[in-house]
Amino acid sequence: MSQLQINEVAPRDGLQIEARFVPTADKIRWIDDLSATGLARIEATSFTSPKAIPNLADAAEVVVGIQRRSGVEITVLVPNLKGCERALACGVDEINLVMSASDSHGLANLRMTPEQSLAQFETIVAKAQGSGVFVNASLSTAFGCPFEGDVPQERVLALVERLLGLGIQGVTLCDTTGMADPAQVGELCRAVTARWPQTPFTLHFHNTRGMGLANALAAWQAGITRFDAALGGLGGCPYAPGATGNVCTEDLVHMFERMGVATGVDLDALLAVSAKLPDLVGHATPGQVVKAGKADRRYPMPQRG
Repeated sequence: MSQLQINEVAPRDGLQIEARFVPTADKIRWIDDLSATGLARIEATSFTSPKAIPNLADAAEVVVGIQRRSGVEITVLVPNLKGCERALACGVDEINLVMSASDSHGLANLRMTPEQSLAQFETIVAKAQGSGVFVNASLSTAFGCPFEGDVPQERVLALVERLLGLGIQGVTLCDTTGMADPAQVGELCRAVTARWPQTPFTLHFHNTRGMGLANALAAWQAGITRFDAALGGLGGCPYAPGATGNVCTEDLVHMFERMGVATGVDLDALLAVSAKLPDLVGHATPGQVVKAGKADRRYPMPQRG
């Protein structure tokens, strides 16, 4: 199986709900450090309204200010046509659109039903055509909605078909509130990869109920090689009750590398960046490996008196 591609989402998904604003210069240094670890792509920010997400009000300054490294793609979340125009002007590699698989979460998070989101995407895709920028769409609540409960797999597949029909090139299936289980994940991943074998699918898990790594493993076993993750396990959706952070990047990389699955990421370098994260955001982070060390860490024998 080909090498995994890890998409680091903490600079966007993580910072958007943090209590304090991280200064622009600190964000730029942080993303530059992340880009030196071998990550395939970094979701650097969101070109949304500063009133909606004040923590990401400096989107353009961040994207223009970061160091661009060969082999590391910079992706940004784009909520509307204006955001797309701003992102394209900054020379990003990828834009990521977002919609919900359920009506209620779409209305709570985006003030739009899935049908309204799809209509907006059509104008955004048209704007991006010819730019050379990859267009991805993230489908929230693909594994369950905190308001409606189960989201039928048939509905998810139908929405994926609609997205690809618009000219969107890649799709991220999001477990927005950590409702997924490994069996469900495997079933949906096998379904999408069998139906659209040439489409790059990314899986986005939250660790709300402690199943983030198990779900990532199930997705990989079903043929998925692209994963979103957030350094330190930061993140969460403000319109998803009970949601906690994303699956932790360094824990995900550690798991796969221990299994002999190449991620392309320098885990030691990533852990060094993660160790600085509490000072950046002002609180402890839930990542495990940065605290315990890698599984090959060895300790001296205790001294007997």
